[in-house]
Amino acid sequence: MVKEPIKVETIIRTICFFIALANELLVHFGKQRLPFTEDETYQIVSHLVTYAIAIWCWWKNNSFTQPAIKADAYMEELRKSEKAETNE
Repeated sequence: MVKEPIKVETIIRTICFFIALANELLVHFGKQRLPFTEDETYQIVSHLVTYAIAIWCWWKNNSFTQPAIKADAYMEELRKSEKAETNE
């Protein structure tokens, strides 16, 4: 059984949810809200997006040469045939 990875969008939504929830809990209990200005929030989100894109680009298989592109196509064929065999 192949374990599917958690999607990046799911992780981002979960982090945003917990930040918003923490902020609401602080307000509910009469504490000071999270001390971030709009500009600081923008900078943090911008940095996180930049880091996420950099990691994603590094992680993905970036094939530039013709042999590498052909090898990717062959690998995809192998994956499809393997998937077809497991579905039978």
